Amino acid sequence: MASLNGFNANEVDPNVAFEPLPPGEYLAVVVASEMKPTKNGAGEYLQLELEVIDGPHKGRKVWDRLMLKHSNSQTVAIAKGTLSALCRAVGVLVPRDSSELHNLPVVVKVACKKRDDTGEQTNVVKGYSRKGGGNAAASRIPAGTGTASTPPWKR
Repeated sequence: MASLNGFNANEVDPNVAFEPLPPGEYLAVVVASEMKPTKNGAGEYLQLELEVIDGPHKGRKVWDRLMLKHSNSQTVAIAKGTLSALCRAVGVLVPRDSSELHNLPVVVKVACKKRDDTGEQTNVVKGYSRKGGGNAAASRIPAGTGTASTPPWKR
């Protein structure tokens, strides 16, 4: 048994199960990223956590995994192509760190697929494009302008 130290369910709204996002395009930002090892330890992938910032699904999250280190060169080429699409969409063409891709608006194309392990539907990211199709670099704040605390999608 575990002590719950006076927890009262009347004081906390219950969590509800989320269904996958419907397939489509969503305005989102990368809110977190990190390199992770593959299950077998022979490779690494960049995991991107994206949050929808507009519309009825605002606040929902999707994840993308880009296999940047793998024994299969085609797998790596696909991941690098996807990373290139993201970089171009947010206007950061030569990032030194994945954090440079954070908090910049991007249109994310989301699809659904059946999970191999559970058979349940889950979201997958199919691609990235610029917000509004315009110059993604224009949505960035130049350093030292004093408006860095305002997220790009609110400008």
